[in-house]
Amino acid sequence: MGEQRPDTVAVVLATPGSAWLANADTTLIDRLTEQLAALPVGDLYVLSGEQGLAEELRQVAKVARASSTPVAVFSGEVVAHTEALAALLEHPSRSAGALIGTGLASMLCTPVRAEHGRVAAAGNSFHQVDSANASFRGVLQVGADQLKALAVVAEELADLAQAGKLGAADEREAADLLLAGLVRSGMPVRAARLGALHCDRAPDQAAADISLLRLAEVDEDRARLDAAIKQDDGFFATYCVSSWSRHLVKIADRLGLTPNAVTGISVGLAAIAAIWFSAGDRQSQLAGSAALYLSFVLDCVDGQLARYTRRFSPLGAWLDATFDRVKEYLVYVGLALGYAAGASMTGTGPGGIWALAVGAMMLQAVRHMIDFSYAGAVTDAAKVGVSWARPHRSLALATDSARNTAAVQRENAIVQLAGKLEGDSVTRWLKKIIVLPIGERMALIAITAGLFNARVTFLALLGWGAVAALYTLTGRIARSLS
Repeated sequence: MGEQRPDTVAVVLATPGSAWLANADTTLIDRLTEQLAALPVGDLYVLSGEQGLAEELRQVAKVARASSTPVAVFSGEVVAHTEALAALLEHPSRSAGALIGTGLASMLCTPVRAEHGRVAAAGNSFHQVDSANASFRGVLQVGADQLKALAVVAEELADLAQAGKLGAADEREAADLLLAGLVRSGMPVRAARLGALHCDRAPDQAAADISLLRLAEVDEDRARLDAAIKQDDGFFATYCVSSWSRHLVKIADRLGLTPNAVTGISVGLAAIAAIWFSAGDRQSQLAGSAALYLSFVLDCVDGQLARYTRRFSPLGAWLDATFDRVKEYLVYVGLALGYAAGASMTGTGPGGIWALAVGAMMLQAVRHMIDFSYAGAVTDAAKVGVSWARPHRSLALATDSARNTAAVQRENAIVQLAGKLEGDSVTRWLKKIIVLPIGERMALIAITAGLFNARVTFLALLGWGAVAALYTLTGRIARSLS
């Protein structure tokens, strides 16, 4: 079951004019509040903006200081799919994020630059952005542990607005100013991309009518299912699993299966694969390979189902990560038993098979230690380092250059080369393959065990795994030093 999380506090900036445009027999602001009622939103504040930009920003700061749950800010003229809003509000991280889309859908959608899944720079009529590659769609969320920073930024912007230091920025740009301020303060803001869904900001009635028509052109459920499939997965998972696993997601949803139940079935299939491998004959090896492939398919489906149904929980994430290792090591044991079947067991087993199995386990444990310890260090640095590791950029400066010269100079050759390789699709896939992610490991085990034997499997895992560990360790050190 999913975790019961506290509701988000929503602040709607109902600026005079566009927020009150007609939508059938109601208005855009009414439509938006009805959508929020269907989402995990608790308190709802509608700010009229009649008292000016500075006062509106101060009211946002007041809400942020009083709240203990995430705060979401909406421009009142937003016309969006409910699924688009839910993708931001119901994201499991519950951290800072902003809805962005490609191009400038309307004159109210201000430019941003998104890099590596985050908003690197955000603009408005006052703050300019170089090399913009997307646009902000007027919906922003800030996590519970980031509310103090939101309040500080909102108050600073309010002071600048009152002093007339934000140029011609007006009430309709409050959300844009807040996003720019948060990014400049060093807060990591997730770039929540729309995909096939729509979210626009209507400056006038004609634009509102067009935006509403565009919403009807999209199958929201299909778009939700597409969004549940990871776009940055490994090569094997992308082309040999995710290309068809969406059908299993729909079946699992209809059957009422939870993501944790799918994880359990995946573990069961891995155990069956280990049993087949332990038999040692060719037919059993092939059957074990097929069971292992299906186990990995369901390992992908549990996450896809969680994203599709938005049933996230810390327990589910922990079970998924833990049982990935359990399944893999069960298979190692089954393979070693099968290879040794029928032979007298002395020392490390026939051909040193048990030594190879233990070596493969140890290497995989070291690789995961490298990955998780680095990820933990980055998370810790993000929590404590914003105030000193990344200097605050003044909100009174209008230009936000695309490349800071000092930052580029700090990047070493390895990091620069990695960035260049990321721009080419072939080298990007090669980078994903060389690190031997779980999909490639499962494929390697299934193919070598099915066509050859466990000895070949373990030697392949040790050889490729050593290269992957060296590649990953070099990259982690280089990025830490840049």
